[in-house]
Amino acid sequence: MSVNTVRLTMAQALVKYLQAQKIDIDGDIQPMFAGVFAIFGHGNVAGLGEALYHANETLPTYRAHNEQAMAHSAIAFAKANNRQRMMAATTSVGPGALNMVTAAALAHVNRLPVLLLPGDTFATREPDPVLQQVEDWSDATITPNDCFKPVSRFFDRITRPEQLLNSLPQAMRVLTDPVECGPATIAIPQDVQTMAFDYPLHFFNEKVHRVRRPGADNHELTEVAELIKQANQPLVIAGGGIHYSGALDQFREFVETYQLPAGETQAGKGALPWDHTSNLGSIGVTGSAAVNKMAAEADVIIAVGSRLQDFTSSSRALFKPDAKIVSLNVNGFDATKHYGMPLVADAKATLPKLTELLVDWPVSTDWKQKAESLRLEWNETVSIAMTDRGTDLPTDAEVIGAVNRAADEKDIVVCAAGGLPGELHKLWRTRYDKGYHLEYGFSCMGYEIAGGLGVKMAKPESEVFVMIGDGSYLMLNSEIATSVMLGHKLVLVVLDNRGFGCINRLQHACGGAGFNNLLQDCNTIEEGAPKTDFAAHARSLGAQAEKVANIAELEQALVRAKQATSTYVITLDTDPLSTTESGGSWWEVAVPEVSEREQVRAARARYEVAKQQQVI
Repeated sequence: MSVNTVRLTMAQALVKYLQAQKIDIDGDIQPMFAGVFAIFGHGNVAGLGEALYHANETLPTYRAHNEQAMAHSAIAFAKANNRQRMMAATTSVGPGALNMVTAAALAHVNRLPVLLLPGDTFATREPDPVLQQVEDWSDATITPNDCFKPVSRFFDRITRPEQLLNSLPQAMRVLTDPVECGPATIAIPQDVQTMAFDYPLHFFNEKVHRVRRPGADNHELTEVAELIKQANQPLVIAGGGIHYSGALDQFREFVETYQLPAGETQAGKGALPWDHTSNLGSIGVTGSAAVNKMAAEADVIIAVGSRLQDFTSSSRALFKPDAKIVSLNVNGFDATKHYGMPLVADAKATLPKLTELLVDWPVSTDWKQKAESLRLEWNETVSIAMTDRGTDLPTDAEVIGAVNRAADEKDIVVCAAGGLPGELHKLWRTRYDKGYHLEYGFSCMGYEIAGGLGVKMAKPESEVFVMIGDGSYLMLNSEIATSVMLGHKLVLVVLDNRGFGCINRLQHACGGAGFNNLLQDCNTIEEGAPKTDFAAHARSLGAQAEKVANIAELEQALVRAKQATSTYVITLDTDPLSTTESGGSWWEVAVPEVSEREQVRAARARYEVAKQQQVI
């Protein structure tokens, strides 16, 4: 070993490298990695576990209860930090590693950074087959970690300790790149974790990362500006890229300068305050009547930071066939969707230039007046939908109304799957750009509680309200105990509609009979499925909890929950059938061409008519 090297195990070198990574956030230099979530097993406890133990003061290790959940928490932390700070997650080999694959896919779809460090089998293969090893008879190199490959933006398996010298910088490139951003997976065989190497000291020099802002090609920028100037009836779509770029001020100036009507995607919600004069609400399948009416008539759609998924475009049936689409996106893959005219660039760097080039753009006065009329009408619809009707079984909308009224200016709602995301997208009102945290790229049941924990870790000054259905709660609830253990208070509102109410409604909409979704329609014992006592269960995990009977009691319970100092769970029974009918638009879910059910045949006929509106 020379004076310019230090002898470390591979695991020690990995940890030391992570500690050296920093991020410049508006001039404030902070650690890039806020910590490591870990569930130890024989595949990582002796190697990486030992290395993390000695770094716990500056790179804290957090013990979780479920591998998928802890990765969700890490991903939510990164999302709440606009992808500028992040976490790592490590597991043992085998089932622990495989449990993280779903979370890797979630991060991949949502373009969110997380460093995944699954343990792996022996690189030497001397003790093969070891506990939890998957043996492939035709390929001796296969391990469970190969499942990460299609859902990782970067994948490597370290079979020699010196390979870190090349692998870690490449992982950081992906984790910090605005285009390639997503999960990086580095599989670490348990024996290699313990092997030592003389690492060059410069490898551990502090590295300060900054958000890269690719500028627009001048030709593309001019071409886009000329197209937009021809529009009389433009509509803007606010996507998640506005948040990740930090382009909130630039976006607001853009829409205000030309008084442009705007709709928000799930990831883009919060780009404008809910009561901003340009904000017509959510767009698409779960959209407001105001935005969707304007979208159906718009001649130019200006999408900013959106990947234009099917919920945004109503399965490509929302916009009229001759509408032009302009897509400002840092990712060329997303910018070219829907045959759009791409403007491949960073939103924060490009919106001011686009605003300047559009000077004297004469947007139709009638168009702007129509937008304002529809906006006011929709806001009244929302207010009515969230009002307590005093029924025995409250609707999701009534519950959302109570929680929204309880939330303060800087509080945050977290949700992911089922019927709630659609209702929240339409109804939740926030002026805080981080006040709405939905995982709807992967719509992953089980993200809610774990994601809420990650959000609270990122925004400890905010009250974090996790809204979750009974189905998602039963799938993945263990991080209630983690939140209590770590002292990160959450307020959970569990809506018990006795099954998968969202999919039950979709089943009926497609002509199907109620089957295997609501518990009453499932194969059960004669007495039926048990009624889960969610409050008792939450108390068993260390949370404070209570069950309420109606909205009035919910509002009183929310006061107690906000005053509590640790995680507080409120549960109530809700209506599985009712949903907010106003707003929204068609979503393509294929209906069988042949069926014995008349209802299915009728749904197929409606489906074929709707498909004629698609622009493909």
